[in-house]
Amino acid sequence: MKWGKTSLFITVFLSSCLHGILAQVDHWETIVFDNDTWKYFVPTSSINEWNSLNFDDTSWPAGQGGFGFGDNDDATSIPTGTICLYQRIAFNISDPSLIHQLVLNMDYDDGFIAYLNGTEIARGSIDQGVTPAFNEPASGSHEAVMYNGENPEQFVISNNITSSLLLTGNNVLAIATHNQSTNSSDFTSRAFLHAGLTTPAAMFNATPNWFTPPFSFYSSNLPIVVVDTYGVTIPDEPKINGTMGIINNGNGATNSLSDDFNEFSGLIAIERRGSSSNGFPARSYGLETRGPDSVNYNASIFDWPADNDWILYAPYTDKSLMRNVLTYQMGRDQGRWAPRTQFCELVLNGEYMGVYVFMERIKVNPGRVNIDPLMPADTIDNELTGGYIFKVDKTTAGGVVAWESPYFGAAPSNNLITFQLHDPEIIELHSSQLNYIQGYVTTWENVLMDNLLFNHPLLGYSQFIDPGSFIDFFLANEITKNVDGYRISTFLYKERLSEGGKIHAGPLWDFNIALGNSDYCNGPNVEGWEMDFNNFCAGGLDNPFWWHRLLEDSVYANQTHCRWQELRQGRWSDDYLMNYIDSVAATLEEASQRHFQRWPILGTYVWPNNFIGNTYQEEIDYLKSWILDRTAWMDSNMFGNPCDLSLGFNQPQQSTETILYPNPIHNGETMHVQANYSIENIALVDGLGKTIFIKSKELGTLDQSNSISISLEKIPAGLYTLKITQKNKVISFKKILVL
Repeated sequence: MKWGKTSLFITVFLSSCLHGILAQVDHWETIVFDNDTWKYFVPTSSINEWNSLNFDDTSWPAGQGGFGFGDNDDATSIPTGTICLYQRIAFNISDPSLIHQLVLNMDYDDGFIAYLNGTEIARGSIDQGVTPAFNEPASGSHEAVMYNGENPEQFVISNNITSSLLLTGNNVLAIATHNQSTNSSDFTSRAFLHAGLTTPAAMFNATPNWFTPPFSFYSSNLPIVVVDTYGVTIPDEPKINGTMGIINNGNGATNSLSDDFNEFSGLIAIERRGSSSNGFPARSYGLETRGPDSVNYNASIFDWPADNDWILYAPYTDKSLMRNVLTYQMGRDQGRWAPRTQFCELVLNGEYMGVYVFMERIKVNPGRVNIDPLMPADTIDNELTGGYIFKVDKTTAGGVVAWESPYFGAAPSNNLITFQLHDPEIIELHSSQLNYIQGYVTTWENVLMDNLLFNHPLLGYSQFIDPGSFIDFFLANEITKNVDGYRISTFLYKERLSEGGKIHAGPLWDFNIALGNSDYCNGPNVEGWEMDFNNFCAGGLDNPFWWHRLLEDSVYANQTHCRWQELRQGRWSDDYLMNYIDSVAATLEEASQRHFQRWPILGTYVWPNNFIGNTYQEEIDYLKSWILDRTAWMDSNMFGNPCDLSLGFNQPQQSTETILYPNPIHNGETMHVQANYSIENIALVDGLGKTIFIKSKELGTLDQSNSISISLEKIPAGLYTLKITQKNKVISFKKILVL
């Protein structure tokens, strides 16, 4: 069930916001030029409200902009070694309602914050959320460009901010420009303020020849997402309040900004997200749907399972716009859960932001990772054993290392594997829960490294993990040759013993620089295995050793080859993949044109592009040809032996029935096992995967029979798993509670 409009206030607010967006600009004029006469001051102490409308600047000197150390691009010189300059200029507006939007163009060295009537409207090379003191340097280095014939950087001031700040009569644009250090050899501050007018009448001055108006947007064949944060810049964290409306009239229909919000309309909390991508001009966002009481509320958006955690992903560096969407679809075609996705176009605070992907966040939920949730009180027995989503990832996006593996990554790595908790997060875990999941994973790794136990049918790695999920995860990362695969954004989850108790690889996540879209560490090469990353770029975050080790088991390797065959004859066939890419490209045909007008990066290198197409179609053609070359190489080099698919990937097991009693059982009592088959091997395993005892015909400790009695002596109380194996396959497992 979809949410409708949650309140009259929200509906009116968003409608008012859109009314401003829909107003059309007749033409653009320039209010303030860089070489106008400004008041300026080099501060030697703090100055209160220097950027406000009513500040008295009569004692400040006046000078022609731009300002600097006397280079060719400076009209007014300031002392060499200046770390900060304050400048102000007043201008008059007769009718602010005729101004739809403002644009600030700024040429600067090294950082700045711009204010309109005392409220910040733009910044560059100054950390978000920080207002530097008069003697603090810029956060980074930024070179001025106009002296070299290039255009100054553009900052679009949204309609709702423009309308809320502009006043009838006097207004003030104030700029604080900061140098990187007192030893810097250069300083530049050149500012331009432009107005988009809704009237054909002239109000100010003609724009410079280099000025390019911001893009106008009104309708789309994609759903339109409108987000408003009341003029507040969205921080990296924490989340801030806002509103979101989604217009979705259905497949094949046109969505217009004048339409009602018919998919969703309500309150949200939103923040920036991502690590490397957080530095791109188009930012990705994490958001929560909320109610008027600031409590998260579940909503079914695009008819997906109801939840309150969502992501607006910006495919900025992926000029095909579809690498994540394609890979998640391939994961779903494996029969695994992967985040659902919906292409959309985003309007943020009145500004068109281009093509985005609205998608689900990875979390424990029946409609997402469908395992029993782990609650803070789940510290014993079956409840302790599952509901964990953990990952191998970098910490630059705020991640916290929960524990270190005792093992290095795959050779030649000399870096330990590190694990993070995703859901629940580490701060939500009881110490016994952290100890349990760390112990379970470490025990699995110990078994992998033990040459005697490694692939033992009862005691080996397969008692800890679901091999099929690891095979599928491996194939997804290899067909995409994901340079971030295995070592970054690698999610795993562990279910409770009552659900099977094993570790599963996945869900899939973050493939924007996969599929030939990276220019480093052998990423663009269609040949070679991505699990060998450490051979090309050893050091730092390295691939875990698991993936090589598992393929040393011939059974696992053969299953990998067989699964590859099965996928290649189905929805991973070349024809299917090419048709899917073509269908997505057709859907994005109109929106991609707007996207690359908003972000004119076609024909331009954006980190870490391997291929630079001059058109969107060239980007699609490259993606398709890269995949065809990659699948051809994998067809010829797959591990293991091919199989007869007519027999099925997973051979059906015989119908079995196993009766275990008493259960629960007291220490010292006798356990009775009856089956409708002949038992060859039986083992009792604790919650960490440690084998308490094993009896088998092969070891001579069990007479093959359909009925077995075993005395349980000196076994600690707890929940255990009884595994019965026949012909090297686990055919039955039972949970037994020892009291």
